Amino acid sequence: MSTGISPLAPTDVPDMPEIAGVRFATAAAGIRYKGRTDVLLALLDKGTTVAGVFTKSKCPSAPVEWCRTRLKGGRARALVVNSGNANAFTGKTGRQATKLTADVAAKAVGCKASDIYLASTGVIGEPLDATKFNGVLETLARDATPDRWMDAARAIMTTDTFPKVATARVKLGKATVTINGIAKGAGMIAPDMATMLSFVFTDAPITATALQSLLKSGVENTFNAVTIDSDTSTSDTLLAFATGAASARGAPKITRASDPRLKAFAKAFHGVLADLAEQVARDGEGARKLVEVIVEGATSKASARRIAKSIANSPLVKTAIAGEDANWGRVVMAVGKAGEPADRDKLSIYFNGIRVAKSGARDPSYDEADVSKAMKNDKIQIKTTLGLGKGRDRVLTCDLTKEYVAINGDYRS
Repeated sequence: MSTGISPLAPTDVPDMPEIAGVRFATAAAGIRYKGRTDVLLALLDKGTTVAGVFTKSKCPSAPVEWCRTRLKGGRARALVVNSGNANAFTGKTGRQATKLTADVAAKAVGCKASDIYLASTGVIGEPLDATKFNGVLETLARDATPDRWMDAARAIMTTDTFPKVATARVKLGKATVTINGIAKGAGMIAPDMATMLSFVFTDAPITATALQSLLKSGVENTFNAVTIDSDTSTSDTLLAFATGAASARGAPKITRASDPRLKAFAKAFHGVLADLAEQVARDGEGARKLVEVIVEGATSKASARRIAKSIANSPLVKTAIAGEDANWGRVVMAVGKAGEPADRDKLSIYFNGIRVAKSGARDPSYDEADVSKAMKNDKIQIKTTLGLGKGRDRVLTCDLTKEYVAINGDYRS
């Protein structure tokens, strides 16, 4: 975990309200870090439903495999997260560690191991000593309280520089329901179905099937539209839990994501995911600038997404941003290599609203002084118009600085 807070960190951190049926506790188990919390236990009341999306990596972590298998049951009683060790590429030992962790947690909580969900983040390839959870989880289960949202967000951090939290309140039927989320992620971020780690909780009464549909659609334009370094983690996990406690206050039970009563909730839910996703981009390792890449006029949204990611993932584009250089030639390069339909002579490029290239050449009104001034902002927007169709998409990323190299050059040291 970095000692300095990112200059892009949000200046306003929301007060996180309690959610009936959710309690937290954290501890320092010495998984990898010394002198800081590295284990989170979230306790969930009986009847809590769960949904999840995970990495598409062909080398998933043991906890990802564990959660995928348990998700079929649609119920959850607890979540255990550790930071410092990803428990990925750990073979049979890793699978044994997940089972031991779940067994210890189940005993502490008083439920079945199949109702325990697990997530790990940190170094890949090092065995996880799950015996360190013995005693710790029992104490956490006893001490858990509903007000420790910030503690929970801090406990799952690795190279993050600030805890990531988001909240929303919205009407569902006669009741006001709450949606709270936490996330971690700063490097190895190019999500494919989820983010590094993120957990969303609500007191709304929603079935697992409806929640799964809501979550799957929600990640597409939020977490899946963020990239820090183009590297998809082995551990990407996004879980959503619904305790259903709001039913006692008049909230109707939702069984279908298409239920019209869920419209406002779905919008608020998406807003929480989007907020967390942007915070991940703001905390990119070594980042000094938040970068929004917009592609318009593509042949389809899917084509626009691929071109936007080609721009956002280009080391040359990202280093130019770090150097405050509006080098549109590198954007042209990234568009051209994306493998999507593009016409050089129809291409226009904008940096923070200033058109620097038009119809395949430098804009006749280009003014170096104006553009240089705009590039000093801490948020940079790169917009590319292709002139081929109506496809549009947006991706968030950050610049690539020397600090990124320093952080990742000695990550295991």
